[in-house]
Amino acid sequence: MISIPVVDANGNEVGKYDFDLSELASNISKQLLHDVVVMYEANRRQGTAKTKSRAEVEGTTAKMYRQKGTGRARAGSVRSPVRKGGGHTFAKRPKDWSYRLPKKAVKMATRMALLSKFQDEEVTVLDDFQMSEPKTKVVANLLKALNLDRDSCLLTVENYDENIYKSGRNIENLGISPAKDLNAYDLLYRKRLLVTKGAMDKIRGVNTE
Repeated sequence: MISIPVVDANGNEVGKYDFDLSELASNISKQLLHDVVVMYEANRRQGTAKTKSRAEVEGTTAKMYRQKGTGRARAGSVRSPVRKGGGHTFAKRPKDWSYRLPKKAVKMATRMALLSKFQDEEVTVLDDFQMSEPKTKVVANLLKALNLDRDSCLLTVENYDENIYKSGRNIENLGISPAKDLNAYDLLYRKRLLVTKGAMDKIRGVNTE
């Protein structure tokens, strides 16, 4: 059982959040975390690199000059890969690098990454956070009050909130994610985690009604 202080937007402690870390995962598999991070990185690759082969570049297929009698080496088309402006010998083609690991493995990796954050004491639990209108200064002041403005941080809220997203998207090194979209890559990519009580309950599957 672990007891995490719960703070308000001003950084004042307003309670405790108690739960058993074993609810997240029984252990941390570095290999699984590595495999999932590699998957997310591969899925982020655009794969749009493309170069022209000798069949695609502009130019005649006729020989540049006659084969014999000039004293020079034999030469083919101006589109030859050895000529300036010619096609590439092994031309690049668009490629889809994406792939998926089993859903259970990806879900377990997320819980392992979250467990590692709690073990390393890099989690701040926020009592609640709501915004009536987009305002970057409100989110910036929140991070400053909680001493989270110096490190990269992931803000996790219970549900997607457009006002919060618009307020934080321009802040450097800040990521925003609803609880249902939380993943191992985002958790490991940023140093600190700021999570609301409601988001933690949703992650753990606790019914608060």
